[in-house]
Amino acid sequence: MNVKVVKFGGSSLADAKQITKAANIIKSDDKRRFVVPSAPGKRFSDDIKVTDMLYNCNKLAMENKSINNAFQAIADRYNGIIEELGIDLSLDSEFETIKKNITAKAGSEYAASRGEYLNGIIIAKLLGYEFVDAAEVIVFDEDGTFNNDKTQPKLRARLKGVEAAVIPGFYGADENGVVRTFSRGGSDVTGSIIASAVKAEVYENWTDVSGFLVSDPRIVDNPKAISVITYKELRELSYMGATVLHEDAIFPVRTAGIPINIKNTNRPEDSGTMIVSEVPEDEINKYTITGIAGKKGFAAINIEKAMMNSELGFCVKVLEVLEECGISIEHMPSGIDTLSLIFPYSDIEGKEDEVLSKIRKAGAPDHIELEKGIAMLAVVGRGMRRTRGTAARIFASMAHARINVKMIDQGSSELNVIIGIGEEDFEEAIRRIYDMFINSVE
Repeated sequence: MNVKVVKFGGSSLADAKQITKAANIIKSDDKRRFVVPSAPGKRFSDDIKVTDMLYNCNKLAMENKSINNAFQAIADRYNGIIEELGIDLSLDSEFETIKKNITAKAGSEYAASRGEYLNGIIIAKLLGYEFVDAAEVIVFDEDGTFNNDKTQPKLRARLKGVEAAVIPGFYGADENGVVRTFSRGGSDVTGSIIASAVKAEVYENWTDVSGFLVSDPRIVDNPKAISVITYKELRELSYMGATVLHEDAIFPVRTAGIPINIKNTNRPEDSGTMIVSEVPEDEINKYTITGIAGKKGFAAINIEKAMMNSELGFCVKVLEVLEECGISIEHMPSGIDTLSLIFPYSDIEGKEDEVLSKIRKAGAPDHIELEKGIAMLAVVGRGMRRTRGTAARIFASMAHARINVKMIDQGSSELNVIIGIGEEDFEEAIRRIYDMFINSVE
C-alpha cells in the first residue's frame, strides 16, 4: 500500500496544543493514513504522565482504597483536552466502564492501557478517522507473549478497505479478551506491527527530538544528529541505553524491509533519522562511528583457577549455577586461567554470598570475587569494519583521561566495541570517545 504509518509519543500528545500539532502533521500528507497514539505524557517537568496516573489508580484499587479522586483527575485531563480541541465528544460512558473495571481489580495492564485507548478515541474524532481498538487486532498469548503470527492476518482482515484509522499503541489482548501490554514505550512496537501489516512505504515515529543523536545530550553538549542508521546499529544502541525507540520495534519492519523515520513533532521540517536495512557501500559516513550508548549498574564475578582451560566443563558448571540463581550473563571475557562474568547487579543483589558459595562448591576456583559499580559502553558504527585502529583509538581516549578499562569485547561483525569501566568514569568516558571520533573530524 502507498501509505505511511505514523506513531506519536506521549510528549507529542501531552495536551490539546501538541495534539493539534500532530493532527496538522498528519493532514499535511494524505499518505499518513494509519495513526498510532500514545497516552498523554508530561506537559511540564513536574507533571505526571496519564499512564502513571492510571497505575496509581490500580494500586489504590488493589489496596481496597477509593480511586474516586485519582480517577477524576484523569477524567478532568481528558475532558480538558476535548474542550480545548473544540470537538463534539463525550467519554463519560468510557470513564464509567474503566473506573468500574479498575475498582474490580482488572489489573495493572488493563489500567495502564486505557491511556492510549482514550487518547485514540479523541484523535480519531479530531481527524475523522475510524477508531480501531488495539484489543481487536493485537494478539497476545495467555502468558503475555506477543503473537505476531496470529496478529498479522487479523490486522490485515480488519484494516482491509479501511481508508484511514487510529489504532492505539502499547496494548492488545489475549484470546480470552484479557488486555495485555508491551513494556514501557510499547507504542513503538504497535506502530511497527501495523506498518508491517499494511506494507507501509515508511513508518514515521514522531517524538520530541529530531532523530537519533550520536550520544546522550545530557552528557555531551549538542551532539551531532545521525542522518541514516541501519537496523543492526540501532539494535545495538537501543539495547545499551539509547531510548528514542523501543528496541523491539525494529523486528516487524526489518523483516518487511520498511524504513523507520524518527521525526520531531515540534520541528516537523527537520529530516530526522532514517533507519534502514542496509546502506549502500558507496555511501560514506563522515564519521567512523554511528553512536555511543551505555548503561550503569553492572557487576562482575571474577574467577581464577590454574589450568582452567584444560578442565572439561568448568564454564558449564559455573553457568549452571548462575542459571539456577536467575542471573543473566551479558558478557563473558576470559583468559587461560581467568574468567569474568558480567551481568546486571540487580540480578545478584541480596544473594551475593549464596551465589559465590555455590560457584565455589561447583567449580572449586582458586580465587573468586564480586566486583560492583561497573558501567558498560557500546561504540557502534558500520564504518568500523573498514577503518583500522578503532579499538586503539578507544583505548587512547581512555588512557588520556586516565580511565581504567576493565573489559573490551568486539563481535565478529565488527559493528560494535563494548568496553567496561567504573561507574564513576561513565560520563567522562563518553565525552572522551565522542571527542576522539566526532570532534576530531570537525
